[in-house]
Amino acid sequence: MKAAVLVSLNKPLDIALDVELPVLRRGQVLVKLAYSGVCHSQIMEARGRRGDDPWLPHLLGHEGSGRVIQIGEGVTKVAPGDMVILGWIKGDGIEAGGAQYQRAGKTVNAGGVTTFNEYAVVSENRVVMLPEGVPLDVAVLFGCAIPTGAGIVLNELQPRENASFAVFGLGGIGLSALMATQLFTPKTVIAIDINEEKLALARDFGATHTINSRNEDALAEILRIVPGGVDYSVDASGHTNVIETAFKAVRRNGGLCVFASHPEQGAQIKIDPYELICGKQIRGSWGGAVRPDRDIPRFAKLYTDGKLPLQRLISKSYSLDQINAALDDLEGGYVGRPLIKIDPTI
Repeated sequence: MKAAVLVSLNKPLDIALDVELPVLRRGQVLVKLAYSGVCHSQIMEARGRRGDDPWLPHLLGHEGSGRVIQIGEGVTKVAPGDMVILGWIKGDGIEAGGAQYQRAGKTVNAGGVTTFNEYAVVSENRVVMLPEGVPLDVAVLFGCAIPTGAGIVLNELQPRENASFAVFGLGGIGLSALMATQLFTPKTVIAIDINEEKLALARDFGATHTINSRNEDALAEILRIVPGGVDYSVDASGHTNVIETAFKAVRRNGGLCVFASHPEQGAQIKIDPYELICGKQIRGSWGGAVRPDRDIPRFAKLYTDGKLPLQRLISKSYSLDQINAALDDLEGGYVGRPLIKIDPTI
């Protein structure tokens, strides 16, 4: 099969045509990919910002959609022919561990799910049946962006109505979180980014205010709009200084900051402990506290009911051969959620 292989850190992925599929082990599922998404996590891995990588060479990608081709022993969740969503968050089913492919007689490693490849051997617990009414391209977003972003709001913030929000970083996760705030009749939603196109999209999705933090002091402007600070802030930027700003932006006596971004290894955030004593809260989110088999159908219903306009999150499509351009464009902030077309005809 064709696959994008990370051979060396800080170098382009190698588009390989000769990757050989392994025999399925117990709990594994073979999926033919239709589409893959691209997340900042892959940038962090490919650029060496997660530290040393003992698994090189290996495959990448953790959100996708496709069709089940074959199942291993013990798999009961899906059957050949089923259309599925692939994601990194563990759900129901067997955790079968990583897969090992072969290329020119050498091992190519893979985790429990990869999607920068024409076929993927994945663990049973990384697939969920494609809900009715969700097209295969939009389905990619249910593998990471929607569970993390919307999950933060629905599962972790669980906000009251008429609350105030600040959302930092308007990629797939940030915009998904912003869309989810609209389910709770918010009073104020402030969107912060450095890209004017993303800020315009945020206004379409319900942001009452937008701030271009390249040109404005985001914290000062937030405190001008909501004196004392917002009820909730969500950070999806991937930068420690922005996490710190998101914490400063929430009010004392109950304001909550949740961040889903993962800055590079060794980075640290610095906050004033007195603000914690005064009742501000901060915590990280692991995939929006989502249980995929419970929550993906829930998110899909919101999509088919027109409450989550997810199609607009997909800003640009690429072929698998263009995966390095997709990574560069995402890192440069030129696209929100790149879509990789692998085989839409499946």
